[in-house]
Amino acid sequence: MQVPEDIQVEESRALQLVFADASAPHAFATCPTPRPPHAAPRSACPRHVPHRAPHAPVTCPGAHAAGRRAVGRGWAEGMNASRLLNGMPPSELLAAGGRWDSGFICADVVGGVETPAVRRGDGAPGRSPYQRLSQWMLDISGDRGVLKDVVREGAGELVTPDASVLVKYSGYLEHMDKPFDSNCFRKTPRLMKLGEDITLWGMELGLLSMRRGELARFLFKPTYAYGTLGCPPLIPPNTTVLFEIELLDFLDSAESDKFCALSAEQQDQFPLQKVLKVAATEREFGNYLFRQNRFYDAKVRYKRALLLLRRRSAPPDEQHLVEAAKLLVLLNLSFTYLKLERPTTALHYGEQALIIDQKNAKALFRCGQACLLMTEYQKARDFLVRAQKEQPFNHDINNELKKLASYYRDYTDKEKEMCHRMFAPCDNGSIVGEN
Repeated sequence: MQVPEDIQVEESRALQLVFADASAPHAFATCPTPRPPHAAPRSACPRHVPHRAPHAPVTCPGAHAAGRRAVGRGWAEGMNASRLLNGMPPSELLAAGGRWDSGFICADVVGGVETPAVRRGDGAPGRSPYQRLSQWMLDISGDRGVLKDVVREGAGELVTPDASVLVKYSGYLEHMDKPFDSNCFRKTPRLMKLGEDITLWGMELGLLSMRRGELARFLFKPTYAYGTLGCPPLIPPNTTVLFEIELLDFLDSAESDKFCALSAEQQDQFPLQKVLKVAATEREFGNYLFRQNRFYDAKVRYKRALLLLRRRSAPPDEQHLVEAAKLLVLLNLSFTYLKLERPTTALHYGEQALIIDQKNAKALFRCGQACLLMTEYQKARDFLVRAQKEQPFNHDINNELKKLASYYRDYTDKEKEMCHRMFAPCDNGSIVGEN
């Protein structure tokens, strides 16, 4: 019996699947198309990383083993497994019964239908995975240009316009199993300002619908992503992209910047709560910069917050709110100047914090650290002992006292050695210092 040509092709592919080496490198291709002069701006273009060729093997660890088992169970079933696992791009695998997991498309569940669109019965023959996903996603732009699916709910207020956001994100094309752009591999994500650092219109609209701690997936149509031209060579023209975004935190920097630009007379017209909110925002900005080891920039933000609080007079019943806010800023300034190796200024701000709260253990600890750096060991001991009295089991305070004892021991040993040399007898029997 003559075997049809298409069956011969499938047989060849099945045999390749059985004897293929699972560790063989996969084929990657890079589109050589030059970037046109009227394409999207470079700031909006993702990093140029190689993308998978349309017919490259699917990166799935269980593909070859599943193919072997399928061929062993029978010719027809082997052909189906080979057709599914060895020749289809990830999006077609998803449509054929693969699994969507945290933004990645995986074909390790053959025949198992786990996507929400399929579970709800929305799948239809001939539709792409993104078209199936879009049927049950929430429209937040009004024209179905930006669609949203909340994976994990957030808490608090929505992101404000012109805010600075701290996010983790990954962007995916429909026929790619790896992100074309992501910042999830960075140890500390960078703080980005809406309208300046974030250039995708769809991402900005999506972030404005999110709350702190929220994790969501978005589909951006070309109008809200990379436009009709795309971003060659990675983003084709008229491409719908999927982004997975986690909002870690955001700061309303626009409100703070506008308020700090006002004169003192204009600021006095605002209620006290407004001043406290702006000062807290400036302090949070300083905290973020401090965590990035940008101590000089953090110091500038802290000083702006302190200036706002010092310049504002409050009624007696609300003065404690201002003092509490000032205490936090003074403590942060003292710590920042210690990092800048300016212990005298650090001691100054620490002593100002002690004027507000004489028993504040953190202020006493900062003053003790500053005096230790200035080699004023007696003053350092006084501050640290007072701090230990407030918090006896604080490891940082106890370790600093041990360090002080070690430094002071070395200091006294050097003094003894110096005195011994000063009064040691000379060769002629006289004592050094008599002459």
